[in-house]
Amino acid sequence: MSVTNGRVPTVLSAEFGLPVTAAEHEACPVTDVLRRIGDKWSVLVVVVLGRGPRRFNELHRSIENISQRMLTRTLRALQRDGLVTRTVYPTVPATVEYALTDLGRTLLGPLSALTDWAIANREDIEVARIRHDEMEERPPS
Repeated sequence: MSVTNGRVPTVLSAEFGLPVTAAEHEACPVTDVLRRIGDKWSVLVVVVLGRGPRRFNELHRSIENISQRMLTRTLRALQRDGLVTRTVYPTVPATVEYALTDLGRTLLGPLSALTDWAIANREDIEVARIRHDEMEERPPS
């Protein structure tokens, strides 16, 4: 996470009023980005393309349980956001290849940091969930 000069995480130094209004939340650039990468398939597509360009069917085979329609929608959304390019080669039939853009490759760093955090904290999260669920199951005294 980025840190400001005062060693305060950037996310905590952001200026916004409380309560946060729905309009402010909708207008927030972080909310917009989290919607894109927080969907079910975008991160997987970015990670697979981070290993190198792929044709559509290669991508489709690389991600189990994604439908062709959902892969198409995900790729189009990532293209729209400037994270993925689609290149058509003049072959018969036409060959289409998808790749990360320079901007898309910059997303690999933050995704790696989130991955590292999730792996490092997986056990603590699981313990917290078990503890929480046990408390929820107990009848009130």
